[in-house]
Amino acid sequence: MIAWISFSVLVTIILFFDLGILNKEPHRISSKEAGRNTLIFFVIAMLMAVGIYFIYTYQLVGNPTLISPYEASLKFVTGYFVEFALSIDNIFVIALLFGKFMVPDKFQHKILFWGIIGAVVFRLLMILFGVTLINNFTWTIYLFGGFLIFSGLKMLFEKEDIDNAETALERWINKVLVIKKDIVSGRFFVKENGRRYATTLFLVLILVEFTDLIFALDSVPAIISITPDPFIVFTSNIMAILGLRSLYFFLAAMLNKFSYLKYCLVVILVFIGVKMVLSHTVHLLEWLSLLVVIGSLVLGVIVSLMKTATKSID
Repeated sequence: MIAWISFSVLVTIILFFDLGILNKEPHRISSKEAGRNTLIFFVIAMLMAVGIYFIYTYQLVGNPTLISPYEASLKFVTGYFVEFALSIDNIFVIALLFGKFMVPDKFQHKILFWGIIGAVVFRLLMILFGVTLINNFTWTIYLFGGFLIFSGLKMLFEKEDIDNAETALERWINKVLVIKKDIVSGRFFVKENGRRYATTLFLVLILVEFTDLIFALDSVPAIISITPDPFIVFTSNIMAILGLRSLYFFLAAMLNKFSYLKYCLVVILVFIGVKMVLSHTVHLLEWLSLLVVIGSLVLGVIVSLMKTATKSID
């Protein structure tokens, strides 16, 4: 319990420092600032991996799978990079949403910040549900594995499109709430003539939460495949999500350069899915899984940049 409380306090401090100090005033986040913040969040995540080692060494949290401190740290890092890689696809959709509703740069961080708060809550519920299923009904691991393989192949052969779902949700929200087309005040709600209205920014926030929930259907089972230990699954997932905002602002201006990242995500999803399906007969070393995830991500970035450079020369 002490480990869960300590991690919750850490996340609270990080979020308070982010919104209350670094981004107290709405402003456009430059690529330099975003790059610095992305590096800071990465360093914090790696320090957390060290913390995981000591947490499991001194048994400050339950250890249902009886893994060693070294294995716990390695599984945390693997889960972190899996979520990190799969979050890139989410960034593309968020960029499209901000462009569609013409959200000013200085308010984008505010939406992503509160979007992260909701993501933490939803991920915790999904993780606890998924871990409970696998721990109590071992056959469900084959369902999760098959789902990941299907998701990866679908991403490869079909254009991933959640516009229709978002449009349907947008129509439903407009029926439930009266949306005030206010994008410049920077507020989620405004009051006029004694009546409170939700603004366009609030609508975008709901859509961002929705897209994260959709992508979590892939990423949560993917991390659970690495280990059914809820503490490692939750901490690795949340640490990656905390850096999502900075990563978005760092990559936002360069998204069109990473055209081959889609294929590295396909490799990661299919690999993890196959690993889940064969988990009872084939046991891969954890460092090998980490190597596949990081290697796929790095290769996707390198090939994408090479393609962009070739086009520029032509």
